[in-house]
Amino acid sequence: MAHNLPRIVSTTDLPTSEARWITLKKIKYLDEDGKERLWEYAERKTRAKAAGVDGVAVLAVIRSKTNAFPVSTIVIEQYRPPIGKYIIELPAGLIDEGETVETAAIRELREETGFKADKILQLSPITVSDPGMTNANMQLAIVSVVLEDKMEMPEPKLEAGEHIITRVVELNMLQGTLDDYDKKGFVVDARLSHFAAGFILAQQL
Repeated sequence: MAHNLPRIVSTTDLPTSEARWITLKKIKYLDEDGKERLWEYAERKTRAKAAGVDGVAVLAVIRSKTNAFPVSTIVIEQYRPPIGKYIIELPAGLIDEGETVETAAIRELREETGFKADKILQLSPITVSDPGMTNANMQLAIVSVVLEDKMEMPEPKLEAGEHIITRVVELNMLQGTLDDYDKKGFVVDARLSHFAAGFILAQQL
């Protein structure tokens, strides 16, 4: 059982030839005025060619057959070295070659949290988060998780070196929970934050 808090020991420049997961590219393009311009961006080396998408984020809708608890979802706490802090985010992962986005969503949810989805409710179009810096893309899978009765926390199937904490949150309490995390020094992932804000707005309208 790990007891140490993660911390950054050093940061150094990484030659592109040594990078395993990403590479840097330079684009030469013509803008709307016909002027030639240059742009630098980071590109993943791991995109699944068949799926045409890098990864999937999973929004789990958890219900009880006996209504033993309110409709809830799952967020995870995970240390992210580029930020140097714990990030609050949706379960997510890369698509394996030959795998569909739907299959990857169910697999990642099971591996990271232990929860088993029974069906895909909705799959978003391919989206991007930081198109000025990277061509990385993803899809959001909204999945159904139905429990027989009360809330029970299953065991995740984490890989060696993965340290993920699963938290189940009532949907109606999601924004408040994210606000609490922010006050405690955590950083909330943009996609999760935007969903929570949209959920609140939909209720207000």
